[in-house]
Amino acid sequence: MTINKHRSLLLLLCLIPLTVFANYDERADVQEFIAQMSKKHSFDQQKLHDLFSRVEKKDWVLEAIARPAEKTMTWAQYRSIFITDKRIDKGREFLRRHRDTLARAEKTYSVPAEIITAIIGVETYYGQRSGKTRVLDSLTTLGFDYPPRSRFFLSELEQFLLLARDENIDAGEIVGSYAGAMGMPQFISSSYRQYSVDFDGDGKRDLWNNPADVIGSVANYFSVHGWSKGEPVASPASVATPDGIDNINTLKPHTSVSVLKNKGVKPQQSLGDDEMAALFHFEGENGDEYWLGLNNFYVITRYNHSAMYAMAVYQLSREILRNETDK
Repeated sequence: MTINKHRSLLLLLCLIPLTVFANYDERADVQEFIAQMSKKHSFDQQKLHDLFSRVEKKDWVLEAIARPAEKTMTWAQYRSIFITDKRIDKGREFLRRHRDTLARAEKTYSVPAEIITAIIGVETYYGQRSGKTRVLDSLTTLGFDYPPRSRFFLSELEQFLLLARDENIDAGEIVGSYAGAMGMPQFISSSYRQYSVDFDGDGKRDLWNNPADVIGSVANYFSVHGWSKGEPVASPASVATPDGIDNINTLKPHTSVSVLKNKGVKPQQSLGDDEMAALFHFEGENGDEYWLGLNNFYVITRYNHSAMYAMAVYQLSREILRNETDK
């Protein structure tokens, strides 16, 4: 009976997942990073060694970052994820629940309430899907084991540790996306430190649990990046032929509307001839779609450098507003 009990116990232990630490604190490159954090920002080296000794390397994060979904999807596929009746309805609920705060943000930063709402809707389904991966694990894995963008992620790791100290939160407990984005608006660490605001005046900038701070921070981000109040975002267009039109799908507006018209591009809404625009081609559900993206469209791409992302935010915002207006 004793032997059988031991066998049963061993079998049970084998079924329990073990936490495997990657011994990052023993690596020379990590030790150099720790020394720099101590020298540059006065961090306690021993505490950082202890912190990195508990980091788990996330191989699946390396696999995910190497194959971003947006590069494998058509616009029709991408749109079907974000422009749904449920996400639109949730957006309308969010707009109503936080109407006063959104109105204050719009007045303060000149960014429309529906755009703020749509960003939060696309990023985390209005806070319901903000990520479950430890940010320390993600950023350490990407910073030290993903050479194509190691400089960026090491910078974000530095900013993350500073953020945790600034906000008096445990760096080992914070969770987010596989790439280290955090909270309802999915701010990366540098954006959190630079653009988040304490919009309700409680002395904290909480992007996980405080919708007021989330709303104010998203609006501030857009304001700083050049949102133009009352200006259009994008317009569907017809194109006689894309031949002879340079830089299609370039994010930044680079050609005047009048020049594009002369090349056979016809906007379906009224736009000033002197406005700068960029022409985008998307593979839609019913075939080719052409859109003109203006300055405010470009501002949305500063949040996520993807034309499909910006279009999803824009179209979701229009659907949220349409549903709200129809009530």
